Amino acid sequence: MADAGSGPVPLARLLAMSFQQLIDDLHVRLAVRGWTDVRPAFGFALLALRGGSVSMRDLTAGLGTTKQAVSQLVDSLVAAGYADRCADPGDARAKRVELTGRGRDLLAAVEQIYAELEAGWSSVLGEGHLDALRGDLETVVRAANGGVLPSIRPIG
Repeated sequence: MADAGSGPVPLARLLAMSFQQLIDDLHVRLAVRGWTDVRPAFGFALLALRGGSVSMRDLTAGLGTTKQAVSQLVDSLVAAGYADRCADPGDARAKRVELTGRGRDLLAAVEQIYAELEAGWSSVLGEGHLDALRGDLETVVRAANGGVLPSIRPIG
């Protein structure tokens, strides 16, 4: 698609395009490394689960989507061997979700690939520019969120 209009490209559009490029490149590299069953939606849940088991209620709230959508996502993660459901020790009716060893291995592969992709950006921009970009984006996000970095959610 050709550029249209005059003036600078809106920042939101550039951020969306760069995010999509990173995600596409991530999934290409994951597939090359044998992670062929990973869907983009898995990333949001993996990040939410990286700190330990999470209740289905908290996972639904953290992802900002419906209970049904989170249940289907967890079903997919469990079927692929990336997560397990376990009993909630505080509520016999509730379930918690946690990463399996395979899920932790996938998360480690993702982090390694992101480091590689960022190294590619650094070779284009220069390390100082990439560090400045990261710092500037973090400053803006923290300023808009009371000084903290919020969890990421699927866009819906």
